[in-house]
Amino acid sequence: MRLNTIKPGAGAKKPGKRLGRGGGSGLGKTGGRGHKGQKSRAGGYHKVGFEGGQMPLQRRLPKYGFRSQVSLHVDEVRLHELNKVAAETIDLLALHAAGLVRGDVHRVKIIASGEIGKAVHVKGLGVTRGARAAIEAAGGRVED
Repeated sequence: MRLNTIKPGAGAKKPGKRLGRGGGSGLGKTGGRGHKGQKSRAGGYHKVGFEGGQMPLQRRLPKYGFRSQVSLHVDEVRLHELNKVAAETIDLLALHAAGLVRGDVHRVKIIASGEIGKAVHVKGLGVTRGARAAIEAAGGRVED
């Protein structure tokens, strides 16, 4: 067998329809397009989703969903992660330095998850009610 002798199997490729070759062919005159209308004409087409002037489905349905761009620059830190920060005063820069938040984060909120083992001074960060109670119970303080 050589590459120039390879052929598809028998009946695998049907010959194309020969349109407009007389009435005896079965596809003469209108050539399988039917009578009249946009689709019967040369160059007749419409946009995807066009419904003949009726309000299209994608415009009838309400808009759905929204993703706030603010959320890209907000992050949260768990209470037990504050043990990894070497600085006594924990602010946004200290969290960046410890690798707990990305560099493009502008606002951070500390949430009550886990336990804190040392007294820390939290400055300029959001703190949940439970996290504030845990920090103060460990001997630390929260400054807004």
